[in-house]
Amino acid sequence: MAEDTPLPVPNLKVPQYIYILNQPSLASRHKDTLASLLDAIKEDEMGPFYEMITGLHPAKIPQDAALLKSLQEKNAARLAELDTKLAEAQKTEGETEVADLIKERAYYLTRIGEDKDKVVRALEEALEKTSGAGSKIDLVLTLVRIAFFYGDFGMIEKELKRSDELIQKGGDWDRLNRLKVYRALHLISIRQFSKAAELFIDALSTFTATELLDYKQFVEFTIISGVVSLNRVDLKKKILAAPEIIQLLPELPVLSNLITNLYDCHYDQFFLALAALPDSTLLPSLPLSPHSAYIVRELRIKAYNQLLASYASLSLDALAQAFGVSKGWVETDLARFTSTARIHCTIDSVNGIVSTTRPSVLTSQFEQVIKVGDGVLDGVGRLGRGLY
Repeated sequence: MAEDTPLPVPNLKVPQYIYILNQPSLASRHKDTLASLLDAIKEDEMGPFYEMITGLHPAKIPQDAALLKSLQEKNAARLAELDTKLAEAQKTEGETEVADLIKERAYYLTRIGEDKDKVVRALEEALEKTSGAGSKIDLVLTLVRIAFFYGDFGMIEKELKRSDELIQKGGDWDRLNRLKVYRALHLISIRQFSKAAELFIDALSTFTATELLDYKQFVEFTIISGVVSLNRVDLKKKILAAPEIIQLLPELPVLSNLITNLYDCHYDQFFLALAALPDSTLLPSLPLSPHSAYIVRELRIKAYNQLLASYASLSLDALAQAFGVSKGWVETDLARFTSTARIHCTIDSVNGIVSTTRPSVLTSQFEQVIKVGDGVLDGVGRLGRGLY
């Protein structure tokens, strides 16, 4: 592997596999997922991790004693080899060669899934010994991946901040673009879809962060964050018209139907795709699964608002027909969102009429001022924390 290409360690597909194995609702995927997990463990010689995970989930991931012994022997042999090389280098080689071996050993501990604290200490030692700006950034991004691997959000934010600081001091274009994807993945995990969409879309044509996620996952996250947060014009311009997304849409039939039918105002087909979205895409995804209900709710609100924006009033029968659902269901669903002012309309149940009640210009301007003011205060708060 090229020196400037980050090693794909730890393998972030592993926690995804474990998540699926622990979801009873995804039982149909368990057999194939377990096979994929064991293949990944064998490929990366993950002896310490295999021992730990089979102890935590013996029913889901039964331990194979022969496999564990084989992995442990490989780990011991490789670490002994690295320790011998390091001891010799410390006697006969210069600081650069010693630093390279310390880094190689830290990466191997990361790869095999050694205890988290032990791995972090090894990477911090390598970071201390490393002089090149690019290598330092790669080591910190490895710490970010370890935080993703264990779902440590505090550590993710801490290491992303450190990555920002290092890149500002001497990072290159490629590492800057990688960091955008790291930050976007974190944002989508904490339900900040608008900011995540900006970063994902910005990285569409320059994506190289394959050590973090594969290209198909990257496009999925780009589409989902975009369809939740973008208006109709930007959805067309930045998602539907993007060559990178067009190329991959045939491999993502549910997402393809979702965004094309929303844009084309085929709401009955959009609702069918929306109904399939949780099982096909959201619930099997470790970053997205906690937000599945939120995403589905926000997309229903978006579709209702998009249709109602074209009419002063509309019958409940026409609305139900447009979405391919019953009159009673759409009335109940719509009432849920009008009561919280997410949809501006009134429902006349007696006459079966939905009338739009768009907020006044003054109200809209006031809401915009509040929104901008909150953003400014948030920025001042972050600045204050950075200075003091």
